[in-house]
Amino acid sequence: MLQAKRLNTQDADFWTQLKQLLAWDSLSDQRVIDTVRDMLMQVRQRGDAAVLEYTNTFDRRTAKGFAEFEIPPERLQQALESLPAEQAKALHTAAQRVRQYHEKQVQESWSYTEADGTRLGQQVTALDKVGLYVPGGKAAYPSSVLMNALPAKVAGVEDIIMVVPAPDGVLNELVLAAAAVAGVDKVLTIGGAQAVAALAFGTETVPQVDKIVGPGNIYVATAKSMVFGTVGIDMIAGPSEILVICDGETDPDWIAMDLFSQAEHDELAQPILVCPDAGFIEQVQASMNTLLAQMPRAEIITASINDRCALIQVSDLEEAVAVANYIAPEHLELSVTDPDSLLPKIRHAGAIFMGRYTAEALGDYCAGPNHVLPTSRSARFSSPLGVYDFQKRSSIIYCSPEGADTLGKTAAILAEGEGLSAHAQSAKYRMR
Repeated sequence: MLQAKRLNTQDADFWTQLKQLLAWDSLSDQRVIDTVRDMLMQVRQRGDAAVLEYTNTFDRRTAKGFAEFEIPPERLQQALESLPAEQAKALHTAAQRVRQYHEKQVQESWSYTEADGTRLGQQVTALDKVGLYVPGGKAAYPSSVLMNALPAKVAGVEDIIMVVPAPDGVLNELVLAAAAVAGVDKVLTIGGAQAVAALAFGTETVPQVDKIVGPGNIYVATAKSMVFGTVGIDMIAGPSEILVICDGETDPDWIAMDLFSQAEHDELAQPILVCPDAGFIEQVQASMNTLLAQMPRAEIITASINDRCALIQVSDLEEAVAVANYIAPEHLELSVTDPDSLLPKIRHAGAIFMGRYTAEALGDYCAGPNHVLPTSRSARFSSPLGVYDFQKRSSIIYCSPEGADTLGKTAAILAEGEGLSAHAQSAKYRMR
């Protein structure tokens, strides 16, 4: 029996209850921290040998050498060619849509010249190497391959090294096929903190990358946080979230299934419905209990709904938007008659799904925008993964003799005010 938490904005302690519901501790416990720190050190010191040992132990492998972990390009192509025609078509369609969307994000270099000949601008270049972590084990996510690799390729990244665990040596054909479609350059069947360490520090076989992207378990997330600074990372993602604003006119089965679509990820996933219609909230609760029996992942859904879900009654859609902006959800569905009227009022959301017919699941796979989104209220200050995450910017400054004289005077005054005489003299030397 599902019983989501009921909240009402008219209750005196509503905001306190909401804060408690949203609370999620992303910090690793000391045991995880100590384990990961030791693994990082071992990989940094012993390279391939340490990765080989950890992978054989944790993934129940029997590899004699590191070369056994590499998947050759022809094996990726074989996986693609062996897919059922319908699956291959869906994979290519999704890839094409994701690629086309991200091509709109490409930033170009620019500059402008001032009257005295001084030229200022920005040079945009792609990262050289990117590491892509793809989860394995209980679940396989070919969609994550597309969503992480394609923006990097569009940005101009030359080398994408994908790591994906293969417990017991079992490979997921759809993941390998997605790597072929996305143009991944190197695939290694390693995972966990040891894979993050190999990508961050480099080994005899694994090239050091500039940035690591992709989701993983608590050990992977902890490792990413520890290597940040040596390499870039995309984000430390929390549990999946969806918030649905509904006016009470959508089929309650649709909304129930939208909530399930996040709940089935894991027990910590957080589905939330915000609606001004108390009767509709009751209908959605009833739909969830009816539909649960159809769900293969019913046990996970039950834990998520009972522990983390909320059905929130608000006075009107304006208040619904206020609640949504506070929560800053990863996924926000505007399941209302006129979603465009609400859109300008939405300040914080990872991705916004407009109208009754736009299921969040479409964004997970094939709509085009990236499904790597900020979680745990971080949409207040961060954005979806995109091409811009794989490009970097360098400032361009060129001074003509006239410009050096004009700017030098200003710089020297400010440098002397800071007590930095060498700065001031460096500027003065170039003045007339």
